[in-house]
Amino acid sequence: MKAIGYTTSLPITDENALTDVELAKPAASGRDVLVKINAIAVNPVDFKIRQRVSPENGEPKILGWDAVGEVVEAGNDVETLKVGDRVYYAGDLTRQGTNAEFQLIDERIVGRAPKSLSDSEAAALPLTAITAWELLFQHLALEKQQAGNPKKTNETVLVVGAAGGVGSIMLQLLKTLTGATVIATASRESSIQWVKSLGADYVVNHRQPLAEQITALNIGPVTHVASLNATDAYLDAYVEIMKPMGKIALIDDPEALDISKLKPKSISLHWEFMFTRSMFQTEDMSAQGELLSDVAALIDAGHVKTTVGKHLGKINAANLIEAHKTLEAGTAIGKIVLEGF
Repeated sequence: MKAIGYTTSLPITDENALTDVELAKPAASGRDVLVKINAIAVNPVDFKIRQRVSPENGEPKILGWDAVGEVVEAGNDVETLKVGDRVYYAGDLTRQGTNAEFQLIDERIVGRAPKSLSDSEAAALPLTAITAWELLFQHLALEKQQAGNPKKTNETVLVVGAAGGVGSIMLQLLKTLTGATVIATASRESSIQWVKSLGADYVVNHRQPLAEQITALNIGPVTHVASLNATDAYLDAYVEIMKPMGKIALIDDPEALDISKLKPKSISLHWEFMFTRSMFQTEDMSAQGELLSDVAALIDAGHVKTTVGKHLGKINAANLIEAHKTLEAGTAIGKIVLEGF
């Protein structure tokens, strides 16, 4: 089967940073299904792994943690899926990724793809949807309501890095399933318009002092922060603007955080890592497949839309290198997708 991988960690400017390879087609067993991949999306985790993780035993490492495809084989212990099902998922960090024609994946972290979206549109969603959902409703413990007509609450959520992949789905989930007031950060005019279109009530510029801008909104203190990037740079601002007993959840990798600053206001800190359930085979691992099905229902009902920002064409090394370059530059709006081999 065709696949794209790397055998040496190289800068993305090197033409061999990612290469086209041929691998043996795997076979399904146990709780795994074999998926024929139709479309994928690219995420920051892809380039972070490429930069930091050396392949083992000289075998190509296959990246990719977002896919839409068709189940073509099912292991003997599979209970929820069958051959022919059209599925979407983010995958497992400990296994080979989605940048291949076929992939083995545990059924418990797989959902049926939204019927109303094309393959590339649906591929943009799994990793970011899981991350946003777990951060909002598990870690920040926001009040989740009936879709479409939530009642206003006293919750005020600041989403930092709102124009990216996770932020783009998070804003929609907030407006569809919660009654919170939503403040998004963005700096460029295109990203400002993007976050407004996804439901942000207010937009502040993350390149300017946050506390001053949010105070000037005159809407009261922030109760929850979804910190999607540069957490170490904004921590002091979070403490200043937050209500006592507030909650911060982050997804980035700051080198250091002085969490003693959170003590006076008893602010709690939570880390969201969507691969935890699959990495540790947790008892509630199937929750990810279930929430993906819930998100698909929201999409098919018209409450949530795809977050595709750019379609780069076929799934091959040259196009994936371009995707990595864009993500490493930090200029992506929405998700980057590729489709077909």
